[in-house]
Amino acid sequence: MSYQTIVVHVDHSVHADARIRYAAQLAERCGAHLVGSAFSGISRYVEAGVEVILAQQAELRAHNEAALARFDTIAAAEGVPSHERRYTNDDPAGGLVLQARYADLVVLSQTDPDDPAAAHLAGPLPAQVVMGGGRPVLVLPYAGQFATLARRPLVAWDGSLEATRAVAGALPLLRAAGTLDIVLFQPSGAAGRDPGADLALYLARHGVQCTVHAEPLSINGGVALLSLAADLQTDLLVMGAYGNARLREMLLGGVTETILDSMTAPVLMAH
Repeated sequence: MSYQTIVVHVDHSVHADARIRYAAQLAERCGAHLVGSAFSGISRYVEAGVEVILAQQAELRAHNEAALARFDTIAAAEGVPSHERRYTNDDPAGGLVLQARYADLVVLSQTDPDDPAAAHLAGPLPAQVVMGGGRPVLVLPYAGQFATLARRPLVAWDGSLEATRAVAGALPLLRAAGTLDIVLFQPSGAAGRDPGADLALYLARHGVQCTVHAEPLSINGGVALLSLAADLQTDLLVMGAYGNARLREMLLGGVTETILDSMTAPVLMAH
């Protein structure tokens, strides 16, 4: 298994170039097709006959074409073997949820509350895409530099379906790393008698060497996970995302919400 199609969100955020460059480097390494997706911000649920919306469409498209031109430039500079730009009349969350279903991976940025480009988003974009897209989502922090691509991954493992999907979605990156850390916080009873060793054995068959860390259950598991990731100099955290959908608003589990709010390294999530 390898990534064949990667979708990256393209907008006018101050973090867009770093996000596109990271996705382009990943696509080049995997030999994947890279799709740069920009959106008008007009929800597909808005009635098409609204005159004000129609009058804005040309202006919105021109605005986004400039961002997509930067995508083309970065993708070409990074040597991506195949790439395309895509502009859609939709809100970013709804559009990316749909496009995720025809991709192997989606690359987004953590929501930056101080970035004007995030003002028009209807809630945190990564949470909506990871909960609704059915594909792994790689989220980049808005602070810091990411000079390496998954050389020291950390897998947060509890034996759950969500964590299982995250590991499966991260396999191309984990195999390329060759070595990783696994941390266990209160694995579920259905995960087996020795879930850390079982996962390490599974990954060993994919050519990955693992070190297992059994950590005591913490009241704030998200903070404990971030602390361990910092201690291990993790450059990719792989974890399940937990929550429930209610009227398109995401009610996230405590650990998931903490990571999305306070991440210090790229995080690959799946639900």
